[in-house]
Amino acid sequence: MQTSPDTRTTRLAIASDVDLAWVRQQVRQTAADLGFGLVQQTKLVTAASELARNTLIHGGGGHIEMTPLQHGLRLTFTDSGPGIRDIEQAMTDGFTTGNGLGLGLSGARRLVQEFSIDSRPGQGTTITITAWATAMPHPRAEHG
Repeated sequence: MQTSPDTRTTRLAIASDVDLAWVRQQVRQTAADLGFGLVQQTKLVTAASELARNTLIHGGGGHIEMTPLQHGLRLTFTDSGPGIRDIEQAMTDGFTTGNGLGLGLSGARRLVQEFSIDSRPGQGTTITITAWATAMPHPRAEHG
């Protein structure tokens, strides 16, 4: 794990199943530290888990950069794999290049507030997601 002192960005390798577990743990802890609620943490960890697995399986490994923001967390997944030939098709529910349900990229996109993908065949893929911590709802005042 490398941390950049000026931006507080943490970089984690994604090269094995052990790294996938470490990424999930670090994303959850960072989100909790930033004030994300449990449901928000779960959504972000689910998206991060899917994207980290794609980085490993389809991209041959790579890394994630986690950048805490004021009231949010930005995660950037980068690999040097074969890239995605047709991003629009890859983002379609049900499309899969493996044996999955085809909900990975599109599902991850639905779980976060911001999602961008940059991929070119033969040049790898970079996916950046950002989630924002929302305030907890206040309990309703009882009217008596």
